Amino acid sequence: MSGLSIRQDACELDFLSLGALVHRLDPGVIPFRKAKSLDIHVSGGEYNVAANLSDCFGLKTGVATAMVDYPIGEMVQAKVREMGVTPFYKWFKHDGVRGPNIATVYSDRGQGVRAPVVFYNRSNEAGGMLKPGDFDWKGIFAKGVRWFHSGGIFSALSETTAPLIVEAMKAAKAAGAINSFDLNYRAKLWAAIGGDAKGQQVIRTIVDQVDALVGNEEDLQKGLGIKGPEVDKSKSKLDPDSFFQMIDQAVQKFPNIKLVATTLREVHSTNRHDWAAVLWLDGKRYVSPTMELDVIDRIGGGDGFAAGLFYGLLAGKTPEEALRLGWAHGALLTTFPGDVTMARLPEVEALAKGGSARVQR
Repeated sequence: MSGLSIRQDACELDFLSLGALVHRLDPGVIPFRKAKSLDIHVSGGEYNVAANLSDCFGLKTGVATAMVDYPIGEMVQAKVREMGVTPFYKWFKHDGVRGPNIATVYSDRGQGVRAPVVFYNRSNEAGGMLKPGDFDWKGIFAKGVRWFHSGGIFSALSETTAPLIVEAMKAAKAAGAINSFDLNYRAKLWAAIGGDAKGQQVIRTIVDQVDALVGNEEDLQKGLGIKGPEVDKSKSKLDPDSFFQMIDQAVQKFPNIKLVATTLREVHSTNRHDWAAVLWLDGKRYVSPTMELDVIDRIGGGDGFAAGLFYGLLAGKTPEEALRLGWAHGALLTTFPGDVTMARLPEVEALAKGGSARVQR
């Protein structure tokens, strides 16, 4: 068990996330300019973790988010139900022409030496209209929530989304839930509402409420203003030392943080990655093994890692076991199309223990 004070009493939800739902249009390996057909995936960094924890790990999860009363909204609702996630919707009425909308993400998968290409339409997005007071946090948390989660993309959608996260986290903390936050720093989003200086100012107000932080070296530097180490190009990107040095700085600034974790990825081609993960928990350092991945779709791998890690901690596993579960689940998620899991818990546990890709008969 870790030093995180995770509730062990009966709760209505093991995990609740707050964020914006999106729908992702995916032409597979075909670039958009040549695409003739598309798959549609329902996604959102915060929602993905809740969906993974429900569908693969069997936990009781929920998502607080914006919903729009039009056909895209109906499709998204169906996917949320399919993944077994309990929704808490703030409803918006579509005007039939301009919105509000559920944001669209466009992302092909790339192939080999050709990288994936991702772009967005977040114009008039309902998720960005969410604000403090939109959810009855007192009523939601009164029924019991063990873990609350949000992320940096949602915090950057508008001037009102970050204060909503802080409002929710204060309510979560008062009710005894763990607060986690995925930094997910996106400079293009912050540029629209004040740039990097504004982003750091806002994110710091959120991180003051956080127990568990997910984010890579760039997230820590740009999101929290942590100075990065001198780059040693002779070292692999999988070397965890520089990340742990930055964590030490982060914890000095934010002594409330008890956990920091991230994936480490070295990209050799779009479809061949080296994959590892690291965890800092209560002052102790943990490093996963390194795995060679044959990637089908890399989108959502980090959320897959977070889900496996959180599951391990919620289930009372040791830090090493929890890290391994996150590392294994994140790896498996990259072998499926789409942003959320298609893995089963026994598959995750087998890979975490050192399983292989031998045929299962």
